[in-house]
Amino acid sequence: MKTTAKALIAVIASASSSFAASGAGMDEGGFLAPLFLAFGAAIIALQTLPALVMFGSMLKGLFSPKAEEAR
Repeated sequence: MKTTAKALIAVIASASSSFAASGAGMDEGGFLAPLFLAFGAAIIALQTLPALVMFGSMLKGLFSPKAEEAR
């Protein structure tokens, strides 16, 4: 059990330094990354108008006087 733990620690210690020096995360993302973020922001921004309308109608329903039932 001790041998397995020592071997596992040695593998993890050597792998972390090689991943840190690879430079794989240096990519800017190109043109599509800002386009994707702008598309997501546009979806969120365009969802606010229907949400505000629904919130207003809920408040109107809560605070309006109750209608009498017709007999």
